[in-house]
Amino acid sequence: MSAPNTTKWIGTGLLGLPLYGVLTFWPSLDPQPDPNTDYEAWARYVSTNYYVLKHLLGSGLGLILAIFGTFALGAYLAKGSAGRLGLVAMVITVLGYALFLMPMGVSTFAAPEDGQAYLAGIEEFSQLPPTFARSAQTATSLLLIPLLFVGNVLLGAAVWRSGMLPRWAGVLWAAAAVVMYPLGLVYAMTIGARSTPPTVLVGALLLVIGGGWMACSVMRKPSRQLVGADVQPRVQ
Repeated sequence: MSAPNTTKWIGTGLLGLPLYGVLTFWPSLDPQPDPNTDYEAWARYVSTNYYVLKHLLGSGLGLILAIFGTFALGAYLAKGSAGRLGLVAMVITVLGYALFLMPMGVSTFAAPEDGQAYLAGIEEFSQLPPTFARSAQTATSLLLIPLLFVGNVLLGAAVWRSGMLPRWAGVLWAAAAVVMYPLGLVYAMTIGARSTPPTVLVGALLLVIGGGWMACSVMRKPSRQLVGADVQPRVQ
């Protein structure tokens, strides 16, 4: 039985990174209203089939592809000079994405029911006291943001240090994390009244460019560069 084409498999996995950017950009073009400022507008928005499909095929599928892409990137970096940093960054980032799938699932499947209840005349629904489940969801969201920020910045640093991938692709990937998470939070707290700040659009474009650059770089290389323990990183 012939050995698998490692380059092809890892390169294919890395395609998940730019696709994640595309599927993050699409839902962010039409962000949902902030329920804290206009609950009725939010209820009408989340009650549509488009909302469910956008979250299911956009944000949710994007996160799954991001997990595959991050695993592929960590595997590729493992044999380089920044292998340890790449693996640590991979674990942190995948943990953040996995946690993100939990509130994303709630938003995709439970929010439409909440919106329909409000529009049906059960207006007290929006004023129910906080539950433990809601508090746990909030705590999970607060945890995943620093995990994704730190993990993706470290991934960008590992790409820069490895010499195996275009250095500026790593810079773009780390910059996307900065724009999407800390700058996004700052915007939401000081300016924005929408659930998805426009900084996410900028970050998603950086993900597409940086992730696509890395994937194309790997897929252009012969498989022999990834086989064996004597792989030498190539500075680009």
